[in-house]
Formats: sequence, C-alpha cells, structure tokens
Amino acid sequence: MRIAFYAPLKSPNHPVASGDRQMARMLVKALEHGGHSVELASELRFYLREPDSKSFDALKFDALKIDAREDAARLAGLWDRDGKPDLWFTYHPYYKAPDLIGPELALAFGVPYVTAEASYSRRRNTGLWADTQALVARAVEQAALNICFTQRDRQGLADAIPDAAFGMLSPFIDTSGFRETPARGCPTRLVTVAMMRPGDKVESYRMLAQALGSIGHVPWTMSVVGDGPAREEVKAQFAGLPADRIEWLGAIEPAAVPDVLYSGGIYVWPGFGEAYGVAYLEAQAAGLPVVAQDIAGVPEVVRNGQAGFLTPPGDVAAFASAIERLLARNDERSIMAAEARRFILEERSLGAAAARLAELLATIPVS
Repeated sequence: MRIAFYAPLKSPNHPVASGDRQMARMLVKALEHGGHSVELASELRFYLREPDSKSFDALKFDALKIDAREDAARLAGLWDRDGKPDLWFTYHPYYKAPDLIGPELALAFGVPYVTAEASYSRRRNTGLWADTQALVARAVEQAALNICFTQRDRQGLADAIPDAAFGMLSPFIDTSGFRETPARGCPTRLVTVAMMRPGDKVESYRMLAQALGSIGHVPWTMSVVGDGPAREEVKAQFAGLPADRIEWLGAIEPAAVPDVLYSGGIYVWPGFGEAYGVAYLEAQAAGLPVVAQDIAGVPEVVRNGQAGFLTPPGDVAAFASAIERLLARNDERSIMAAEARRFILEERSLGAAAARLAELLATIPVS
C-alpha cells in the first residue's frame, strides 16, 4: 500500500532524539519492511506544553489549527494531482499532540484512517486539554483501526470510546545493531539511558540516586547517557555519592548507545511515567537484565523474574535490593541476560513487528 504517515508530536526527521522519535522511525521501517511505500505526509509539529506555560493558551491553539488547515489544503492539492494514498497512519496522537490534519482529509478523500499508540485519559479533561482530548476521541472513533502498544493504553481508549476498533502490537526495536554476540561487559557496571527533563524523568533519577546511596557497601560503577534542561538538578541528586563511581556521558548519537550498553552488566531505571520505554528494549537486546519498577507500561517490555526485576512502585528499598541481588549473583544475572537478549531478538524485532502489522492492516478494506 501507499501509506501517508504523520507523527504530530515529533516527526521522524526531528533533530532532537527521543523514544517518541525513535518509535516513529521504527514504525516507518516496519511498514517498509512489510512492502509498503511510506510517505511522510507532514512535518507540522502540534505540541501543547503544560497548562501553566505561557505558550499554552487559546491563541497558540488557534494558530496551530490554522497551520494544520494550510497543510491539509497543501496535501489535498497533491492528492488531487497525483492520486490519494491507500491509508493514513498517525503515530501517537494524545491530548498534547492531537492530529488535526489526518481525520478530515481521510474523510474527504475516502481514505482509511489508522492510529498507533493513541492515548486518552479522563483526568486530562480540563480547560483547553478537554478540547484537544475531544479531537483525539473523534479521531479514534473514526479510525478503521487503532493499534495499541500496551493494554494500559487500550483500556484507556476503550473506556472512553468503547465502539472503536482496536488491535495490539507489542513495542519493538530494530535489532540489527544488536545481532552480533557482544563481548561480556563489566558485571558490576550499571547503565542508564534517559533524558534529563522535569517531571517523571527527574523523579526516576531521584529514586535511582537514593537506591544507589543505600548500596554503597557493594562494588558498582555506573554510566549515564542523557542530557536536558534538568541536568544540574539531576546531578545534584547524586552529589552525595562518590564521584568516581559515576560516568556522565551526556547526550550521544543513537548509534553509539549499543557500545555503552555492551560495556555494562545491569540496566537500571525506575521508569516513572514510562509509556513502555524503548531504552529497556535496547538494553535487553544488548544482553543486560533490567531493574525497574512495576509501573505504567514497563511490564509490557520487561518480563519480571525472567529478564530482570520489577519492584513495587515507589519502594526505594526494594529497588535497591534488586540491584544488589543481581550484582551479587553472577549465575542469576547471566541467565537473565541471555533470556533478555533472546526475548528481544526473537519476539520484539523489526521483522516480528512487520509481520504483526501486516496481519493488522490486512483487516482494513482499502479501495
């Protein structure tokens, strides 16, 4: 099929790396792997920040709607001239980044509309966000298929739009950079890959620092990949720990991440607010067992007791104990490392995702 692809939050071509940009790119690759022709329909970023931000107001919302109408008119002209696509595919529409281009354009041209990783939360139905969530709900209701990555997202959508059409696709990565068996890294080296921004990321760093502070009696070092506006706040959380135990690598190119993962023995990240966490998938592909919390979408990508440990939300002592256990038990860590790698390479690869997408898209009538 000829597929028009759109990611309102962050285009696959956006210059700033993130899990959202990475998954958008992976979806395009998976669709192409399945033999489809994928066209990036628009680069327009429709992103509304926190309600207390000066940028979050009706004037910006109205300006973005005008931009969306102009882009829709541009696409309509192209489709009139060159022919319409077979399918419109929108990745990650939610209350901060609704799709204001695809639904109306798809209706006007009789093109099936599909979403992936759409989400809906009733507690966001306040102020202007109530309006943006209404847009998401209408798009989900219109969609010939809503592809959900987690049961959590599916349940949230189904509660609000029970008659919508749903299908499941497990989170995945391109495993081509992890296929070769890595050299064994330092078993007591911990690794974290995460952006440094306010909110859930800072909260995760805070919990990680507290946990490490309680196991200073055992040998460990840690490599941290990540940067962002909360860099100083994050580093301040670790100020009480020996400086020679932590290597701050800053932001690095995505292609360099596997080498950092290969150098370690355990991946540690609490995961507050994680939709699922692409970094968990990459860590396991590199043969690292994971220590995280049993929270949000993390259980969708980490199998507790098999490829790592998921501890109770907010329990710093349990999180620290799980890290200490893997540091102390070489055999258990090795078994989990092998299972983590097998799980990702066999079940969460690009090929597996392409096959599943083919099954899902085959259910949609295309004229």
